[in-house]
Amino acid sequence: MPLQPVMMTDQSDDETDLGLLTKTRPKTQRPPRYKVLLLNDDYTPMEFVVMVLERFFGMTHAQAFEIMLTVHKKGLAVVGVFSHEIAETKVAQVMDFARRHQHPLQCTMEKED
Repeated sequence: MPLQPVMMTDQSDDETDLGLLTKTRPKTQRPPRYKVLLLNDDYTPMEFVVMVLERFFGMTHAQAFEIMLTVHKKGLAVVGVFSHEIAETKVAQVMDFARRHQHPLQCTMEKED
């Protein structure tokens, strides 16, 4: 007796494909970002603030001067937005540098909204 060819249906493939189409991938969340802020005081020289901005935040002299004026006029300014670890490092570097030069310059960080 000759063998009859068996016809395969695409049903099982369709179901598998459908299953793949309906599965959702988990959304990856962007890690929280942190703003680094410089605060104004009445003792730290403006030139020192400009130097800090150039040295630790990679700003040009013109950019640093503008931010320094904002800190002076408004009391504080955001000088960058970074991951938690980088923001923490920047704050520590600025605070250490200011203390070593005997300036009361304050640098803080806060979570970005």
